[in-house]
Amino acid sequence: MEVEDIFGNLPTLETERLLLRKVTLHDLEDIYHYGSNEEVSRYVTWDTHHTLSDTKEYVDFVLNRYENKRVAPWGIEYKGNGKLIGTIDFVSWQTGHRTAEIGYVISSDYWGKGIATEVANEVIKFGFQQMDLVRIQAKCFEKNIGSARVMEKVGMSYEGTIRKGMVVKGEHQDLKLHSILKEEFFSNQHLKLESGIKL
Repeated sequence: MEVEDIFGNLPTLETERLLLRKVTLHDLEDIYHYGSNEEVSRYVTWDTHHTLSDTKEYVDFVLNRYENKRVAPWGIEYKGNGKLIGTIDFVSWQTGHRTAEIGYVISSDYWGKGIATEVANEVIKFGFQQMDLVRIQAKCFEKNIGSARVMEKVGMSYEGTIRKGMVVKGEHQDLKLHSILKEEFFSNQHLKLESGIKL
């Protein structure tokens, strides 16, 4: 399995409330809406968007990755209103080791509604079913309690803290590392089905 096999034509995914699709230039205003919010950009590696041109630069970067069949994000569209409310992607993929790492950002307007959990669960399932992965991990700043909670809700296990693992915006950040294995994910899915929990 090679990167081009999946990201040569990024497939659209769908959950109960969300559509995961390619980002387009039509999404500029929606991305700027959350990208310019300092609460949203506090725990991510990118800087707060100060102008629409900052957002345009990001969208151009994403479109270039689509064009060159590189690992690139899905835009998260909320089906209830058609707005793009965030992105999720495999920020890295080691095809030889069959491992990958996910990252996500959600507009603060939709925090606390289980959106990140819903979309992460779908992308993890895609990774194990379609990308032949055996392990998927995620990292977050130690202070990002909300993101760590999402990782736990999708069944990831906390593996430890990578002390001063990354310099972000001029400061070293401690990173909490979580992961899930393929067999763990599908065992959890099976248990949820047996207990009648909606997936």
